[in-house]
Amino acid sequence: MLAELGYKILKAPDGDAALRLIESGLTIDLLFTDVVMPGEVKSAELARRAAACSPPIPVLFTSGYTR
Repeated sequence: MLAELGYKILKAPDGDAALRLIESGLTIDLLFTDVVMPGEVKSAELARRAAACSPPIPVLFTSGYTR
């Protein structure tokens, strides 16, 4: 849906790959992440690293769990 609205989407299969994207120097306008990420790097660490970027990357957390 975001791509249909004109956004360029970068996908990462786990937190480790997402962190590599964040640290790659690409311009990222928003980090949209699951609360529970597979891999060594978890979503809280991703958010911390995104906030430390210049300029900071805003983070939107989501979850597939309904509780």
